Amino acid sequence: MQKSLLKIEYRRLLSDDAALLRQLNLLFSQAYDDPDSYEGRPATDAYLMDLLAKDHISVFVALNEGRVLGGLVAYALDKFEMARREYYIYDLAVDVRHRRKGIATALIQRLCEFATENAGRIVYVQADNTDKPAIALYEKWGVRKDVLHFDIPVLARKAI
Repeated sequence: MQKSLLKIEYRRLLSDDAALLRQLNLLFSQAYDDPDSYEGRPATDAYLMDLLAKDHISVFVALNEGRVLGGLVAYALDKFEMARREYYIYDLAVDVRHRRKGIATALIQRLCEFATENAGRIVYVQADNTDKPAIALYEKWGVRKDVLHFDIPVLARKAI
């Protein structure tokens, strides 16, 4: 891994960071080749500010001179069996020009530190079987569990 010579600032986005979240969504759109989801019907600034104010949503970014180079979105899941939280990394991407420089690792590290400070017990993430770089990154951090994932439409059949 080649370390970056760029001056990179890592931080959690706050409610007044809607413009940075928009930059991150553009990066996700490019990284996942999914412009319909990330650019098709952009949310209002008020909506983004409301999301960023929620304590169960954590968005961390890597910035260079105000430009988003990478970021992750994680959701805190409060558990019922104990007073603790689990954090789920929903999106994680780094600009293609800045990959393999430790940015994704640093973002995960920031989330883990934040989780530790906020009753977090574990951070987990899903990776597609074909996404070898993501799998290699996540295997450095934790134990792999092979599970099945199901998308259930909210308009699913009422009776099965």
